[in-house]
Amino acid sequence: MLVQDRVTANPNPKPPKSKIKSTINHHHEDLHQRFSESKSLDFSTWVSENFYKIITVTVLIATVAAIFFLRSSGDTAAFLYLQSQAQPLDKTHHFPRINWNNIPAITDKSSPYANFRSEKWIVVSVSHYPSNSLKKLVRIKGWQLLAIGNSRTPNDWSLKGAIFLSLEQQASLGFRVAGYVPFDSYLRKSVGYLFAIQHGAKKIFDADDRGEVIDDDLGKHFDVELIGEGARQETILQYSHEDENRSVVNPYVHFGQRTVWPRGLPLENVGEIGHEEFYTEIFGGKQFIQQGISNGLPDVDSVFYYTRKTGLEAFDIRFDERAPKVALPQGVMVPVNSFNTIYHSSAFWGLMLPVSVSTMASDVLRGYWGQRLLWEIGGYVVVYPPTVHRYDTVGGYPFSEEKDLHVNVGRLVKFLVAWRSSEHRLFEKILELSFAMAEEGFWSEQDVKFTAAWLQDLLAVGYRQPRLMSFELDRPRASIGHGDRKEFVPRKFPSVHLGVEETGTVNYEIANLIRWRKNFGNVVLVMFCNGPVERTALEWRLLYGRIFKTVIILSWQKNEDLAVEAGHLDHMYKHLPKIFDRYSSAEGFLFLQDDTILNYWNLLQADKAKLWITDKVSKSWTTMSTNRNTDWYAKQAEMVKKVVGSMPVHFQVNYKGAMKSDQSLVIGSSEIFYIPQHFVTDFVDLVGLVGDLDIHQKVAIPMFFMSMDSPQNFDSVLSTMVYKRKPPPDNSTLYSAQVPAVHPWNVSSEQDFIKLIRIMAEGDPLLMELV
Repeated sequence: MLVQDRVTANPNPKPPKSKIKSTINHHHEDLHQRFSESKSLDFSTWVSENFYKIITVTVLIATVAAIFFLRSSGDTAAFLYLQSQAQPLDKTHHFPRINWNNIPAITDKSSPYANFRSEKWIVVSVSHYPSNSLKKLVRIKGWQLLAIGNSRTPNDWSLKGAIFLSLEQQASLGFRVAGYVPFDSYLRKSVGYLFAIQHGAKKIFDADDRGEVIDDDLGKHFDVELIGEGARQETILQYSHEDENRSVVNPYVHFGQRTVWPRGLPLENVGEIGHEEFYTEIFGGKQFIQQGISNGLPDVDSVFYYTRKTGLEAFDIRFDERAPKVALPQGVMVPVNSFNTIYHSSAFWGLMLPVSVSTMASDVLRGYWGQRLLWEIGGYVVVYPPTVHRYDTVGGYPFSEEKDLHVNVGRLVKFLVAWRSSEHRLFEKILELSFAMAEEGFWSEQDVKFTAAWLQDLLAVGYRQPRLMSFELDRPRASIGHGDRKEFVPRKFPSVHLGVEETGTVNYEIANLIRWRKNFGNVVLVMFCNGPVERTALEWRLLYGRIFKTVIILSWQKNEDLAVEAGHLDHMYKHLPKIFDRYSSAEGFLFLQDDTILNYWNLLQADKAKLWITDKVSKSWTTMSTNRNTDWYAKQAEMVKKVVGSMPVHFQVNYKGAMKSDQSLVIGSSEIFYIPQHFVTDFVDLVGLVGDLDIHQKVAIPMFFMSMDSPQNFDSVLSTMVYKRKPPPDNSTLYSAQVPAVHPWNVSSEQDFIKLIRIMAEGDPLLMELV
C-alpha cells in the first residue's frame, strides 16, 4: 500500500521527551512531600499494610515485561496480534454515555491564529521538510494549507503561507482526541480537522505532501460549491442499483483502467472488470464526500504494486480526464482514501481516522464507515476524474502489513450495508455504529472511546450535526425503466502488464477473463485446504476469486484472521448445507480440494444446470464388492443400505437404478464436484437422512449424486481430467492446460503457488500479473 507516512500506529505512543521530563519532575516533588515524614515499621507490618499495592505493582511489572519481551524478541506478529484483538463488549458497561446538551465550548486561546478564519482548508500530515508538491499546494488560490506535525517532523519546519501545528501546539488546543492519536503517525490529522472547523472551515481537502493538484485548480473537476452561484446545477451519472447483490465497485474501470484496482477493494472483486451495462442519474447537491482519482501513482495496494512493478521504473498510470464523474447509490460503496478527497461540512463528522487499526487500514475503514452513515442524511459519494498527480517515489508496503485489510474489508462492507439503527440523531447513530464495529472486531474499544471524544470535540468547536433523512434501502427499489438508463462506455487506457504496456493481445486476454467471470460469476467455489492455510489461503482467493462469485475456504482448523472455516474432510458434505443457505441466490456450488487444480477456462461448455462429478474417471470413481473387502467397507455398505432404505421413492429409484447390485459400494474420491442450485434441496434432504451416521465423504457423495439424478444425465465435463493416485517425480510433466482439472498437485507455500501460476498461465496469461 502506498499512502502518506504509513507506519504502524502505536496505540500507546510515547510522549515527547519534554513532556516526559516535566512529568518526572512533578512526580519527584510529589514523592518527596509524601515521604518526608518517615515511619518506623518492621518488614512484616509493612507487607501487611501494603499487600494489595504489592500485588498491583507486581502485576504491572509483569505486564510491562511481557510487552517489552514481545517488542524486543522480534515476534512482531505476536505483538500486533495482541494489539489488534478486540475484546467482546458489554453495552451496559462499555457504551459511552454522553450528555449532548452539556458540552462546553473549546475556543482557540493559545495559537497565533486564534482570530483567523477561512472557509476552504487543505489538511496534510508532514514528517519531513516541505516537498516540492507541498510548495505548490500552498499556492492554490482561495485555500488555506494546514500542516500537522508529528514526532518525526523537524523542529524547524516552516513553509510561507502555511499554518503549521507542532505536537506542543496541538496539545495546547484542548481537544479530547489528542489523547488518543499516536505521536508518530499521519492519524494526527484528526486534530487538524478540528482546528480547521474551529476556524471556519466549510470544505476540507484531505491531502498528502506528494500530490500535485492538476492545473493548480481544485475546482476543475471537484464540486467545491454545492449551493449558490458557484454550484454546478447538473445531474450526475450514478451506478445502477439493479443488482441487489452488488455492494462495492471498482471506480477505476469507469475512468479507463480495467486492470487496476484501488487500495481497499476486496480482493474477491478484483476480477470484476466489465464496464456497466447502464447507469442512472441523480441530481447534484449532496455529494458531501468527493473522491478524486490520482494520475501517476494511484491509490493501489501492495498486491497490485508488487505484481505490476518491474525494476526501478516508476509507475505513471493515467486515467480518463474526460470521463464523467459518477455517484454511488445507497447500498453500493467504493474505497475512499485520505489524500485526494474533499469533505463538505455536512460530512465533517466522517473525517475521523480510527486509531486502533493499522495506519494502512485506517482511512479505508473510515471511508466505508463514513459512506454508510452518509446514507442516513441523504448524502452520497461521488468519484471524480483525475484531480492530482502523485509521483511514485517510495516503495510499497509488504503484503503481510495489509493482510488484515484484505481479509476483513469484504466482510466489513457486507456488515455495513446490512446494519440498521433506530436512534433519532446522527451522532447517536455514529456512536452506535462505532460500538457495533468494535463488537464485530473491525476495530477495538479504543475507537469507540475515540469516536465519543471526536463527536464531543466537534460540538465543542461549534459544529452542528446534520438532520437525518429518510432511509432508502428499506423501501422497495423502484424499477429502472428504459428511459432512465444512461449509457457510458469507458475508454480503455494503456496500463502495465508484466512491465510493458497492454497491447491488443492483452485486451483479448481481458475479454477472456470477462467471459469466464460472466459464466461463473454467480457460482460459489467451496475449497478444502489440507495444506497450511496461513501460507496459501489468500493466494487461492486471489487465483479463483477473479472467476467465481466468492471463494469459501475450509480447513481442519478455523482461522478467523484469514476467514477460514473449520471442517472435517471425511464428513465435509455435512457442512455444505450451511453454505448453501448463506448463498441462496447462487447459481451453483463447485467443491474443490487444494490437491486438485481447476482449469476454469475449459469449463465453459459445461451445463451449469446439471451435476458434475468424476464418475467417468476410472481411478477416481470405483465400484467395490462389499463381500471381498475389509470391515470398514462392510460397515460403510451397511450404513448406505440403511440410508437408502429410508429414502423417498424418487431418491431410491434413482440410486437402485444406478447400482447393479446391493452387494456393491461406490467409492468416489470427490476431489471435485458441482451441484446446481435446483439440486440443493435434494442434497440437503439426503444429508438429513444420513443424520449422525458415520458415512465417509468418499461414500456419501457418490450415493447422493446417484440418488439425485441418473449418472447418464451427469455432465461429462470432468471426464477428461488428468487423474493420478500418486504424483510423478516431476509435477510439471503431469500438468496440461487442455484439460478441465489436474490431480494430484501439492501447494504448501507461496513458492509452490508461484510455480503453479506460471504453469497455469498457458491457459490464462493474465495470471502472470499475480507473480
